[in-house]
Amino acid sequence: MRERLAQQLEALADSIRMATRERLAAEESIRGLSPAAKVVGVGIGDVTYGIDLESEIVVSRWFEDLAREEPISLLTEDTGWRHAGPASGGGWRELNDFDHGGPRIAIDPIDGTRPLLGDLRSAWTSIAACPAGPEQPLSSDVSYALLGELPTSTTETWRLIRAESGRGATIERRTFAATSEASRLPLIADADDRADHGVFSFFRYSVQQRPLLARIEVDFFERIAAEEGADLMHCYDDQYTCNVGQIVHLSLGSYRMIADLRAHLSGGFSAPITTSKPYDLAAALLVGREAGCAMRAADGAELCFPLDATTPVSFIGWANQATAERLSGHLNAALSAVLN
Repeated sequence: MRERLAQQLEALADSIRMATRERLAAEESIRGLSPAAKVVGVGIGDVTYGIDLESEIVVSRWFEDLAREEPISLLTEDTGWRHAGPASGGGWRELNDFDHGGPRIAIDPIDGTRPLLGDLRSAWTSIAACPAGPEQPLSSDVSYALLGELPTSTTETWRLIRAESGRGATIERRTFAATSEASRLPLIADADDRADHGVFSFFRYSVQQRPLLARIEVDFFERIAAEEGADLMHCYDDQYTCNVGQIVHLSLGSYRMIADLRAHLSGGFSAPITTSKPYDLAAALLVGREAGCAMRAADGAELCFPLDATTPVSFIGWANQATAERLSGHLNAALSAVLN
């Protein structure tokens, strides 16, 4: 990853953070459903809330400014892929496709909008960069990832996580104080393969999905209790409505497992479902892998998907390869009992 582009991506994440912070601060005294929390539209990939509008403006301006200097392809949940490059006279122009020699970048400006709007938990800006190529990239093409935390209104610190393919992941803790200094540390998943004393989360986003997912969850825990000696009093649950946040917790070791099975089980639900999408997973997936987590598809196969705004994606994340080897067979058996 070119250093200049990495700096431009970090500046973009900083701009989104400040725009989001200012919007939340401006509405702090509002009771009930604030303008930031109102649905204002539906993009290609997801619902657009009021708070999303500022970040979309920031991203659009950044895209146009960069396109004046070099060609670029950009994926967002609002518009899908756009291609642009320099025009005569110092402007920019739309391009037809990916075959322009510039980077291909996927961004989710605010992943975790819903908990952030409730001032419950951080959201994250997720940026995945792929080198130049003539076609729409796959998740395996992501060579650089940047995750920028969007903290709640009472939090003065935030984290910046980077990963580069084959070169590991790092984490920094920063503050909003202008004089603060940050130290970059390696982000390395632990090597413990324990079957308890941690969060084992089966993500259950909507009411319609919960009965089927609960059957798989109960079966999995019964199996690891009987066959691995897991103390289920110390197997905890968490429902962080943010793919990036989930995988960050996995990389930090506070999650032992995260199973998002929604797309994989879509035929078993009685109503249309919301699933994870490529644009909000691509960067975090590289971070998790570079930190040492085991990231897999729901059927245990390699996790790879096209980078777009619509493809439904399921995934299973394990804290490390040793945990995956110890426990994944039990999850596969629980899934098979429901699917067969």
